[in-house]
Amino acid sequence: MWRQNKKFIIWLLTGLLFTSCGFMDLRIIGVDLSPDGLDTVLEGEYDPVVISFDTAMKKSDAENALQVSYAGGVVEGDLSWKGDALCFVPAAGWKAGRRYAFSLSGLVYSLDGRELRLNRYVSFYAINKSPAPLVESFHPGDGASVGVNGDERCLVTLRFSEPMERLGTEAAFTITAPGEKKFEWQDDDRLLRVYSENPLAPWTVYRWSVSTNAPSRDGVPLAKALSAQFTTDEDRIFPEVVRAYPALQSGGAWIPSGGDLDEIGPGPGQGIAVAFNKVMGENVLRAIRFEPSLSGRTEQISGTTVVFIPSSDPEPETIYTLIVSGDTADFGGLKTGSDYRINFTPDIPFLRILSFTADGLDPAEDPADGSVFAVPVDAAGGETLRFTIRFSMPFTAGAKSDTALRIFLEPFFPGVLDPVALRFVSWLSDDRLRMEWEGVESGAAGVSHYFRLNFPGGKGGINNGGGMYLKEDQALYLEAIK
Repeated sequence: MWRQNKKFIIWLLTGLLFTSCGFMDLRIIGVDLSPDGLDTVLEGEYDPVVISFDTAMKKSDAENALQVSYAGGVVEGDLSWKGDALCFVPAAGWKAGRRYAFSLSGLVYSLDGRELRLNRYVSFYAINKSPAPLVESFHPGDGASVGVNGDERCLVTLRFSEPMERLGTEAAFTITAPGEKKFEWQDDDRLLRVYSENPLAPWTVYRWSVSTNAPSRDGVPLAKALSAQFTTDEDRIFPEVVRAYPALQSGGAWIPSGGDLDEIGPGPGQGIAVAFNKVMGENVLRAIRFEPSLSGRTEQISGTTVVFIPSSDPEPETIYTLIVSGDTADFGGLKTGSDYRINFTPDIPFLRILSFTADGLDPAEDPADGSVFAVPVDAAGGETLRFTIRFSMPFTAGAKSDTALRIFLEPFFPGVLDPVALRFVSWLSDDRLRMEWEGVESGAAGVSHYFRLNFPGGKGGINNGGGMYLKEDQALYLEAIK
């Protein structure tokens, strides 16, 4: 019985080995891999991963079974066949020093109907096996408070674990700070300092990052991207005006001339100094203005103080307002935030005539415009009138000669009087002018002769050379008597 069953089993197995077309093929499909060893290094940037079969395969099955990856994800690439070999080439090329792996997983079929279950995993490197660089430390720390200028405007300092390739690392670094950046490498290209050509804005958050595109000198990309931020809020003291005062130049320096500006205004030839509580930026030179307007220039006489130098003296007896703009910023960029205003009146009085003294008479003090004086005329001396005028301020040498020519005497009444002529003029002192006029005809009984002594006023009139002038035209009427 067993002998019969044995024959049946052999017959059955033998039958299963045959088909209507011939014998069933039980040969194993051969596969060769490249790279095939643990941590093999591909030399070229575009060297392929190759899976070679010893027979023709169904291509779609084999292609679906292959995947190439690295720690950051799947590698995108192109698949192609060279005979019975499936080739994979990365679209962006292999990165030096990066550890890759390809896996073969699943059922694949040959064209002759055989099947192969794949379950292979192979790791490899490209170009070299150098270690991937890391950022070991950076400054300022993430979330740190810093000043706007830092260490000579150094924004960020990075220390890497490996020497870095300069241009690629610089291209991989970004920061939200404005303006051009300057990169400085030290310590065999392991230390990078990033500088800004422009100061940072105060109280602002700046973010920076370095991507994995930053390569080491061996071409290995950064193992891990890094980003951080810092805030320029280290300085919390806002600038403000602490004092405004008149200033005069002495020995090449500007020094206070008296009290504060609201107590006493600037005198002739003086400037207006503005002092702050902090070292100020350059825009302070453009931050000062006046109402009514004053022309002039502003100079910085110290880190905290500027002086406005008028092109000409302010108007006498006029109320001015000094305004320092709220956009005025300190050296770090912090602004005052609001306009500073202070009113002042220049310590520059109008020029006045203190006295008029005709020879032989007592002085007429502070004569008003339109005053009438009887003055004696020396008939024996060619009908000559001599008098002395005293002014409220001294005159410069240049202003003296100009003033003498601007004061003139003319016949007033009656209209038939002949013109008079200036015979002699002399300055007895810086504020006393003596004049002698001839042809001043005295009146007769019942007929008075009047002459008008004119003093032109305003800016275009008499000026003492220091910016002081008569407020307005002034005239004295002189009755010529014997």
